[in-house]
Amino acid sequence: VPATATTAAEAGVVLGPEYTELGIAPDQATAALKAFRLSCPSVQRRADASGLTQNGEWTESCQAAAGWPDRDAGNFFSRYFGTVQVGAGTAFVTGYFEPEIAASRDRRPGYDVPIYRRPPDLIDVDLGLFSDALQGRKIRGRVDGNAFVPYYDRTAIERGALGGRGLEIAWAADAAEFFFLQVQGSGRLRLPDGSIMRIGYDSQNGRDYVGIGKLLLDRGELQPGQASMQGILDYLRADPVRGAAVMNENPSWVFFRELTGPGPLGALGVPVTGRSSVAADPKYVPLGAPVILSLDRAEPNGLWIAQDTGGAIKGANRFDSFWGAGDQARAIAGGMAARGSALILLPRAAVARLTARR
Repeated sequence: VPATATTAAEAGVVLGPEYTELGIAPDQATAALKAFRLSCPSVQRRADASGLTQNGEWTESCQAAAGWPDRDAGNFFSRYFGTVQVGAGTAFVTGYFEPEIAASRDRRPGYDVPIYRRPPDLIDVDLGLFSDALQGRKIRGRVDGNAFVPYYDRTAIERGALGGRGLEIAWAADAAEFFFLQVQGSGRLRLPDGSIMRIGYDSQNGRDYVGIGKLLLDRGELQPGQASMQGILDYLRADPVRGAAVMNENPSWVFFRELTGPGPLGALGVPVTGRSSVAADPKYVPLGAPVILSLDRAEPNGLWIAQDTGGAIKGANRFDSFWGAGDQARAIAGGMAARGSALILLPRAAVARLTARR
């Protein structure tokens, strides 16, 4: 990928093999077709930031998907899509899941970690409105007097910057567990009476995400085999004061809202599906596009649909695979770090246009 590339179109694409040559299992194709069908309304409305597709190019496959029999999904993908490799195609894939943590709707003994809704003073600014040179760039912050300043970081929020404003939607029992729920972006709260409250992403404070696992590895405080989610949790809990200081080195804070329908919701506004949905960088993958992964770990190999984004998911061929909820999902996602190659499936009209231009 050229060092100056900021989108898939700038990175360049190479025509890949036909879908039928890639050995996708029928059950994977069926699950992917169901996920693709859900994404279609959003896909057809969105402007594609990757530069790979134009809106009208999704119409044919989306219309066909509506009535296509699920059991014949392989023929759907082979008929309507061609494959391309972005840049060198070298992929790195992590995992995420829908965590479940103990929490309460009201503050009570043992539940004192606030879970906040989006604050009304958090402002999104589209810089492209102010200068053509800043097209596509956005920032978040707040107004302080007559100045626009960065929003409160994790340390300030932990110290009570948002306290007393009635922004709490619930209170978690464990700060480290809630930290990881913020990293995942959505989750289930197991309430004291045993019922479940689902929460989903409702914005972020505009601060850059810093992965604390890498920080701890670089400092030698964790060994390579310990940098899984469980290993990091063990480290944070072993010394809560030290753990809190490490968590505050990630200035990013995620705000949530209660979900009452199906969920969790991805960046397209539709529910993400375990083993079918991946998060990707929309500058390199059109959201809604099918993706085929061929990696050095068996579990994430095969066909996925790009339905989500993530603060740490940046650049070409960088994906975060979603595994659903429960202990098995947590175990797979928490230790996922797979390398290999990726192909993106694009509507045939887009493939023809891109390869003709090249």
